[in-house]
Amino acid sequence: MLISNAYAQAAAGAGTPQSSLMQFLPLVLIGLVFYFLLLRPQQQQAKKLKATLAALRRGDKVVTGGGIIATISKVISDEELEVALNDTVKVRVLRNTVVTVLSKPEPANGGKSDKAPAKTAAKAAETKTADDSADSTT
Repeated sequence: MLISNAYAQAAAGAGTPQSSLMQFLPLVLIGLVFYFLLLRPQQQQAKKLKATLAALRRGDKVVTGGGIIATISKVISDEELEVALNDTVKVRVLRNTVVTVLSKPEPANGGKSDKAPAKTAAKAAETKTADDSADSTT
């Protein structure tokens, strides 16, 4: 008679769908935070680097994976570049070893095909203005 009966309590809402959803909600939130703070920015950075490597051309100043600063002297293939360390030393490197593009040279035509006509039109306007002012002073 010294031993009392122990009764098990029923768990509140043990089998309801709402409680199982609430158990997985923190895991889903952790997964979303992990994706948006780590995976997505890394994917965007990789995509940007891939586009930069695809756009490499002669004259670009680059830094290789080994820390060598060089200028691209020739694009050999989709995977190889020839870079000039100085006027006499040229080295072949893989395109994927380029880490950073330091500078891109200006295109030969300034990047615009209609730049020369615009310059001549501006120069003609200047000449006309100069002629007009010379006529008004005399």
